[in-house]
Amino acid sequence: MTSYGSFPGSRPRRLRTTPALRRMVAETRLHPADLILPAFVREGIDEPMPIKAMPGVVQHTRDTLRKAAVEARQAGVGGIMLFGVPEDGKKDAVGTAGTDPDGILQVAIRDVRAEVGDDLVIMSDLCLDEYTDHGHCGVLDAEGRVDNDATLERYAEMAQVQADAGVHVLGASGMMDGQVGVAREALDTIGKEDVSILAYAVKYSSAFYGPFREAVGSSLRGDRKTYQQDPANVRESMRELALDLEEGADMVMVKPAGPYLDVLARVADVADVPVAAYQISGEYSMVEAAAEKGWIDRDAAILETLTGIRRAGAKMILTYWATEAARKL
Repeated sequence: MTSYGSFPGSRPRRLRTTPALRRMVAETRLHPADLILPAFVREGIDEPMPIKAMPGVVQHTRDTLRKAAVEARQAGVGGIMLFGVPEDGKKDAVGTAGTDPDGILQVAIRDVRAEVGDDLVIMSDLCLDEYTDHGHCGVLDAEGRVDNDATLERYAEMAQVQADAGVHVLGASGMMDGQVGVAREALDTIGKEDVSILAYAVKYSSAFYGPFREAVGSSLRGDRKTYQQDPANVRESMRELALDLEEGADMVMVKPAGPYLDVLARVADVADVPVAAYQISGEYSMVEAAAEKGWIDRDAAILETLTGIRRAGAKMILTYWATEAARKL
């Protein structure tokens, strides 16, 4: 080797020498306002009910939900996504509790809005699965298939009662064709033009939803493969995205997050609205289970997974670690 100059001439490691230097040149940054806390509120309970498959997550009472919302706001979390869990006896074939102004989700929206006002973005799940006795996201026809257009009529009613309760953003998650346009029209008809729609534009039929079904007390029989998307497909997802944008979606979602970072990146490249991703129950539970066994560093894994989702293009991340992660940031 000759004596002039050093080898190698390019040393990327120079920019990794100290924590401060690594922090300064970081290309991806997480901020508490990027995080959204999914929260479950259950009717008819006096104390929070732990969700066995999701260690550290509970079905809230109305009082503990209010407390969780305040804690999220204090930590700087951007929003909270509310899911209602009605009493089993109130479930029926058309999800009546989902459109009852005094149903658990509508009551919870009012509770949280009264507690935090506009300081936290209050979101709600626009879907029937929590309220139907068959557990599907829509109304069934005579042959037991999900009836897309009959379901849209129910979604329109749901959109209106949730908006009347004071929600800021509707999370259109049911994966019915035309759901965004129907919800937008329903909102505008009652003078709720300022209520936004977060469209679950890309929602795959995933094995990682398992723990969530315990969280919402799902009564599902069968599967949702006729309306949730096929994990093998990407072009289909881009078509769904285009349709939701055309129908007036204010924001769009990719769900799940971790197994679909490639899809998330493609959506983020083309969408002209904010893009969210949902780090779902199975993603959460895998980290918690591995950490409980001492196989991984829990705190490092949480921040690494969230950074990966943000790096792939998500502006907002729904995560059950939202408040905890926000405090660390």
